[in-house]
Amino acid sequence: MRIVIVGDGKIGHTLAETLSGEGHDVVIIDKSGEALGKSIDTLDVLCIKGSGANIPTLIEADARHADIIIATTASDETNMVCCLIAKHLGAQYAIARIRDPEYNNSLSLIKKELSIDLAVNPERTTAMEISRLLRYPFASKVEIFARGRVEMVEFRAQAGDKVVGVPLSRLSASLPQVLYCAIERFGEAIIPDGSTVIEPGDRVHVAADIPTITGFFRHLGKHELRVQSVMVLGGGRISFYLARLLTSLGMRVSVVEIDRRKAELLAEQLPEADIICGDGTDQELLVSEGIADMDAFIALTDRDEENLLTGIYAQRMGVKKVVVKINRGNYADIVASMGIDSVVTPRQITCDTLLRYVRARSNSRGTVIERMYRILDGHAEALEFIAQPDDPYIRVPLRDLAVARETLVAVIVRDGQIIVPFGDDYVQGGDFVIIITKRPGVTDLKDVLKAHGGKA
Repeated sequence: MRIVIVGDGKIGHTLAETLSGEGHDVVIIDKSGEALGKSIDTLDVLCIKGSGANIPTLIEADARHADIIIATTASDETNMVCCLIAKHLGAQYAIARIRDPEYNNSLSLIKKELSIDLAVNPERTTAMEISRLLRYPFASKVEIFARGRVEMVEFRAQAGDKVVGVPLSRLSASLPQVLYCAIERFGEAIIPDGSTVIEPGDRVHVAADIPTITGFFRHLGKHELRVQSVMVLGGGRISFYLARLLTSLGMRVSVVEIDRRKAELLAEQLPEADIICGDGTDQELLVSEGIADMDAFIALTDRDEENLLTGIYAQRMGVKKVVVKINRGNYADIVASMGIDSVVTPRQITCDTLLRYVRARSNSRGTVIERMYRILDGHAEALEFIAQPDDPYIRVPLRDLAVARETLVAVIVRDGQIIVPFGDDYVQGGDFVIIITKRPGVTDLKDVLKAHGGKA
């Protein structure tokens, strides 16, 4: 596919790197020669200096023949204009990053009038991910599938947990039946089988419907903490969306913001939250505002170092759930080594969202990807498809299919019923099928499910 990316910032560069690595023909447009220099040196892409809102620049990038244009500049308005012009030139599909909360209520009209097929809001998406983490305070990550019917939860196994030291094939007799999807151990991603044994310190992904997974963690004794009070450090857009979401759920929310104008604006926008104007890195301020009594602490400033240090301090003060935002992906391992399991990276969340849509468009005639998440620090992917009735694997028992190596059929959802599949189970047309794979670039179930004799 020919993909034009406008904006060579963190998201644009990461997206171009991934898409070019998957074999797409990628063009990057940016006004900054310095920003383009890194992409020229490190990526196999065409770089064009100029404005994506400029018609000659888009023509030079051959936007008229683009399958997808993705506008990811820092300006919502520029992104919207880029999409409008590119679609008029002939681009097939347009995606815009639109972040300002003022556009949120009228987003449907904006998309329709400006020919935008998909609008991505990184801050709102990140806030929603954090809110899911607060539902499972013991979890490192929570992903949703099958339109909310299935959840995949990552947690760190501890010595004494019932899942530790026992082959997975023997756990179903003593615990609610969840699917053990993936394990990360000392940086290695493992797609488990029945003989796999979970060890203390492993990061484990399990999946099931909500009642089953809730019962599973209750049996492990991990479902006792309920988050009712939250302190948020930083008053940016993620904090705005998060505070509005949490207060609507009845949680008590305090937001600490050092900039007085931002704090005053937040106080107007979020009347149900407690807005504190002050330096959130000041330990005396945090103590005076009751950090030790909080159920959760969320660090969302623009500085990774501040988020990390205040997160560590919150843990030492006894806060049971700490989430930190990290902009640099290479900091994730450092943060985890310091005991903070819940890390959110808006850039990666946004890239995963965009990549899912690109893959879906590249496979418009096959089994389209509904959802995609990178797990285990990007070493594996969780993919959701809707099975097509004429696909060759339909109604063939899984034991009679050649499932690709390092791939697991995790969950099948049929007519609202959750199926943890075994050898006798099969896929029907219309089923939601969730797979876990270490294979890069999977775009179709036919890539990983084949009749015996076919290559997988």
